[in-house]
Amino acid sequence: MRDITLSSKTYKLEQDPYSYRLQDADEPELFREMFPYTETPKIAFNYRRVPENMPEDIFITDTTFRDGQQSRTPYTTEQMVHIYKLLHELGGPKGMIRQTEFFVYSEKDRNALEKCMELGYRFPEITTWIRANRQDFELVRSIGIEETGILVSCSDYHIYHKMGLTRKQAFDKYLGIVKECISAGLRPRCHFEDITRADFYGFVVPFASSLMELSRESNVPVKIRACDTMGYGVPYPGAALPRSVSGIIYGLQHYADVPSEMLEWHGHNDFYKGVVNATTAWMYGCSAVNCSLLGIGERTGNVPLEAMVFEYASLRGSLNGMNPKKITEIAEYIRDVTGYDIPPMTPFVGENFNLTRAGIHADGMMKDPEIYNIFDTESILGRPPKVSINNASGLAGVAYWVNGYRAKRGEEALPKTDDRIRAIYDWVKAEYDSGRITVISDAELEEQYTLYTA
Repeated sequence: MRDITLSSKTYKLEQDPYSYRLQDADEPELFREMFPYTETPKIAFNYRRVPENMPEDIFITDTTFRDGQQSRTPYTTEQMVHIYKLLHELGGPKGMIRQTEFFVYSEKDRNALEKCMELGYRFPEITTWIRANRQDFELVRSIGIEETGILVSCSDYHIYHKMGLTRKQAFDKYLGIVKECISAGLRPRCHFEDITRADFYGFVVPFASSLMELSRESNVPVKIRACDTMGYGVPYPGAALPRSVSGIIYGLQHYADVPSEMLEWHGHNDFYKGVVNATTAWMYGCSAVNCSLLGIGERTGNVPLEAMVFEYASLRGSLNGMNPKKITEIAEYIRDVTGYDIPPMTPFVGENFNLTRAGIHADGMMKDPEIYNIFDTESILGRPPKVSINNASGLAGVAYWVNGYRAKRGEEALPKTDDRIRAIYDWVKAEYDSGRITVISDAELEEQYTLYTA
């Protein structure tokens, strides 16, 4: 018999949910109907919808120094410390970037971690990601870390095919590791790797329920990071598990009793759904979304941290103390100092994100920047809109470039009918009439401007 009780969350009478137990299996469940491998993965629908339940407190966590270093040249110690300072300034006094995680295996990483700790910032809190053994627990505890991530892969792809275990063996192994972590005086953060290919009710919910029971018994918070390791998650209402982001978050809360503040979403962008999946996780009850700066991470990358800054502002109506101009500073530092090539079309940070080449667009920008600029990029990101001069820029494009250049020098704008603008335009037109196919550089335009205004 199942009890009916008044919920303290919804203030409705609810029937106690079924208590899901571990379902061991002789053969792995690989969901071949969804993941045929030799074909494109399939998105199935069962039309079961769950309620939105956005937490009061939603925030960002960072994996720039962990996942973000797995697909690029590693940062130096000095670079990591500088980026950490910028993360602190971007997150603002309310700690909107709540945590960041470090490796601790190399001397360089440990030095960077210790130097960042010496800064004394409350946010982002420094955490680690380690192998799940007693030696590593003691290592991070001796450094002074309070929380660490532990890998607990949850799909049968990993349990059976990578680790060679059964579900019961993995379940018992993971639970023992988490107990050791708590015994070592650390808060565990359990990384449910490959959750979007896992048997949700046969393994994920029973394991999460056991973790919450352990948390209550020990009075130590145990976080669950739902990892969409392969980017298979989908945001669509009515999509079936294990690919449904809303279903995963709702199920962890409703069937495993995981509080919002103990839930974190970690997504990848293999199918271009990184940002929308992270937002969906927020909307359905997950407090934290895990990101990396510029989206740099394994394969196609992680959820870009800068994207979630603006998702937050769009959903909540304010930046809540975040300083978005630091996004531009971070991008310039990663590009200029660490040598990372930022694709020019990348939103918010790419060279072309608020640049126009078409003359008709430039004409509109001269009349009102709001016509073709997504928001006031100059006041919000410290990046005024720009034009690039080519064969399609027209007289208006040249005029816009000239007036942008004059503005930097404290000079008044010129009308596009000005003889100097006409002379530069005629030079540009002659270049393309003679067969040029490349964009006119700023240096060339500066030279022409100096020539015709001398």
